[in-house]
Amino acid sequence: MKVKTILVTQPKPEGDKSPYFDLEKKCKVKIDFRPFIQIDGISGLDFRKQKINILDHTAVIITSRSSIDHYFRMCKEMRVKVPEDMKFFCISESTAYYIQKYIQYRKRKVFYGKQTVSALMDVIKKHKNETYLLPCSDIHKEEIADRLELQKVKYTRAVMYKTVAANLKDLADVNYDVLVFFSPSGIKSLFKNFPKFKQNNTRIACFGTTTAEAIKKAGLKLDILAPTPKAPSMTMALEQYIVAANKGK
Repeated sequence: MKVKTILVTQPKPEGDKSPYFDLEKKCKVKIDFRPFIQIDGISGLDFRKQKINILDHTAVIITSRSSIDHYFRMCKEMRVKVPEDMKFFCISESTAYYIQKYIQYRKRKVFYGKQTVSALMDVIKKHKNETYLLPCSDIHKEEIADRLELQKVKYTRAVMYKTVAANLKDLADVNYDVLVFFSPSGIKSLFKNFPKFKQNNTRIACFGTTTAEAIKKAGLKLDILAPTPKAPSMTMALEQYIVAANKGK
């Protein structure tokens, strides 16, 4: 069956440049964006229950913009002044620059990797004597924590926000040829909003093995998987599938 419409379960990319926009033009398909999950900050009261003292730490591990937003939000709510010598270790350069929203970047000790946990750990290994705080969601990947423990790095996991299902009721009568998922939370959101969802002719694409497992556990058929050796990105996997499905269009 041909592919004409795709729903990507993430926010629409900012700006005019995105591989998804290129894919849309190249393959002449319509791509919509809609986050299936949303991030809600936990209260200072709930944070206190974790018995974590932010100032007991000399460095912060930043994995996303959400972790930056909620770290500084929690500091403000707890009336904690972030010390001048607090170090920040970020997953990527773009994430590091986002810190400028809250502090003067040039006056801080900010380090970053190259978008992978492995690259970030290479940086952290050079600063093993720090005591790290890891702001995170109630639902998160264990990869960073596992690696920190493996390297015997002293750290505290601090849940500062939670991942919840977005309200998608307005999509009830909207049908897409392909749904693209990026986390098990997205699959949970699908069924929370539409408990009677039937896949029928809808193709399902996903990024990552944990999301693929969630799709199969939900009784759905996975049609498009990334990353793979031939398709290291989601857009490449989609393009290959669309080209094959739309032959003779």
